[in-house]
Amino acid sequence: MSDPKEPTIRVTESEDYNDLYSNSVQIRMSVWDFHLVFGTMQSANPDEVAFTSKQGIYLSPQQAKALFNILGQNLAQYESTFGEIKLEPNYTGGNGGSVN
Repeated sequence: MSDPKEPTIRVTESEDYNDLYSNSVQIRMSVWDFHLVFGTMQSANPDEVAFTSKQGIYLSPQQAKALFNILGQNLAQYESTFGEIKLEPNYTGGNGGSVN
């Protein structure tokens, strides 16, 4: 048996493609999918935080897990190269669905 040949991957950008900056993401989930809402968060005063939604992306649970794995690998490489990433003291990962 011969090894199956890997397909050639061609990446193109659609006409409506654009890059955007996000310093916050909200994660919503259902039994069918994950919905990542990217946006910007800013605080003009200590009593109020404003989140402006910029882009929502739906992922299947399988694609969300694949993203989780590849993001973890890339974060490990980043920290290996540049040092540990420190999170803000008010980060509450895992118990609210939002990562700020």
